[in-house]
Amino acid sequence: MKARVSRAVYLGGHAYGGHQASLLAVSDPTLIAGLLLLSYPLHPPKQSTPLRTDHFLSLRTPAIFVHASEDPFGTPDELRSALDAIQATTRIVLVENARHELLTDNNTDTLPGVVVSEFRGFFGPRTKAA
Repeated sequence: MKARVSRAVYLGGHAYGGHQASLLAVSDPTLIAGLLLLSYPLHPPKQSTPLRTDHFLSLRTPAIFVHASEDPFGTPDELRSALDAIQATTRIVLVENARHELLTDNNTDTLPGVVVSEFRGFFGPRTKAA
C-alpha cells in the first residue's frame, strides 16, 4: 500500500465565488490552507450595506485579497477596515485603475503573473509547482 501524501489545499474565487470560499473556510478551518479572493464583494454596488463580512470574525484561514482601486463592491479602505476582523494573516494586492473585473488596458498580460507571484510570496514555498 502506497503512503498518502498530504498536500495543502488552497481555495479561491472571484466576487461571490470568493465570498462562498471564505464561508467554506469558516465552516471547516481544517479543509483549506489558504484563500485567494479576487474582487471580494463587501457590499452591493452603490450601497454601504449589507456588508458580507460578518463571518470574518470567525475566519482563521490566511487570505490574500486581490482588489481593484475602483471596485464598486467596496473601496480599498473599506476592505482594509473589514480585514481587521480576520484572526489570520491577510494581504491586499491592489490593482490600480481597475474595476470589479480587475483588468485594464494595461494589465491583461501582466496581472496573472502578478497574482501568481503575490500568492507564492504570501503562502511560501509550499505553493511552488512540483
